[in-house]
Amino acid sequence: MAPGGNRGWLLRLVIAFGFAQGAVSMARPAVSYRALALGADERAVGVIAGVYALLPLFAAVPLGRRTDHGRCAPLLPVGVVLIAGGCALSGVAGSLWAMALWSGVMGLGHLCFVIGAQSLVARQSAPHEQDRNFGHFTIGASLGQLIGPIAAGALIGGPDMAGSSALALVVAGAGAAVAVTSLWRIEHPTAGTSRKAPGPRVPVGSILRARGVPAGILISLSVLSATDILTAYLPVVGEHRGISPAVIGVLLSLRAAATIACRLVLTPLLRLLGRTVLLTTTCLLAALLCAGVALPVPVWALALMLVVLGFCLGVGQPLSMTTVVQAAPDEARSTALALRLTGNRLGQVAAPAAAGLIAGVAGVAAPFVMLGALLLLSSGVALRAPSVDTAGQRSPAVGHDVPDRAADGRPCRQTKG
Repeated sequence: MAPGGNRGWLLRLVIAFGFAQGAVSMARPAVSYRALALGADERAVGVIAGVYALLPLFAAVPLGRRTDHGRCAPLLPVGVVLIAGGCALSGVAGSLWAMALWSGVMGLGHLCFVIGAQSLVARQSAPHEQDRNFGHFTIGASLGQLIGPIAAGALIGGPDMAGSSALALVVAGAGAAVAVTSLWRIEHPTAGTSRKAPGPRVPVGSILRARGVPAGILISLSVLSATDILTAYLPVVGEHRGISPAVIGVLLSLRAAATIACRLVLTPLLRLLGRTVLLTTTCLLAALLCAGVALPVPVWALALMLVVLGFCLGVGQPLSMTTVVQAAPDEARSTALALRLTGNRLGQVAAPAAAGLIAGVAGVAAPFVMLGALLLLSSGVALRAPSVDTAGQRSPAVGHDVPDRAADGRPCRQTKG
């Protein structure tokens, strides 16, 4: 299937991603509540949340290398199986160590799915379609993040917190398995011209030195860390402020709904503001709003902040994907995306662990101040990063030259036709 062809594959991928991400988004707060019910403190919750990203941290680049020549198809069903198993087995685990282990399996499954899916989108999209298609692809993640917390909040609660959170985890595993029904109909580009003979591997250092790749990695890390810590630590904040699990689920889902709204209007926003201004502004606003979560505000004000925060966080992920894909060498796009995911997982390991330490010393709201500082740094990086226009060309930042070739190897046009 040629880039820019039939969009049915993208719709089915979005549906599959919605189920897979919904299971993970349902499981993450359920893991936190189950850990608290089993006697975990804030530090232990942070460690368990960090283990979710530990296995993916080491597996991302090898998996990216595998997909650089079109071998992404097996990663999608394998990812679904690992997510479903990790969710269900977390529900029956009887110790914090076992919960951490199965949380890591869940994270590895999520990584497999995302690397395979992102590589498919990059391979199937013409350069001028990548912002739009990556934006539509991440709607699947946002749908899962919308439904998952609501489902978790509906199931978790009452005097038997350990039992109700275990039920939520088993249901999450069943929900992940449903993604297979959409995956089997996706045509993978594994034949004909789509699969190339393996050539020399582009060194990781060369990929990381490509202008735009480090910026994309940092922005993505910051945005995902914010989403991850919100998911893992808002339940802890709720426990301290007397907010019920059902309300916390609604708050997390409001954040996800705002992210979906952002991605639906991403293309007109890019036309109106441009990539650099949009990324810089949304990262700056997200920094202020994350810090605002630390304030003891009423629930209605917290909900309003999370809606605006969700809208701002919706920009970073799809645009960072396009930034990395366009900046990387053509023969190493999947590896570049995997390096971006490695940065994400590094943030998911380090940020919750740091959040746990900070929460133990300075209180459960302090990690949100840390996130604000990280997003503030990202806004500065976004201001300096080269942008990519809708034709797949990189636009220069201050003092940067316009490249003479697009990411697909063709000469860049100096003006739009």
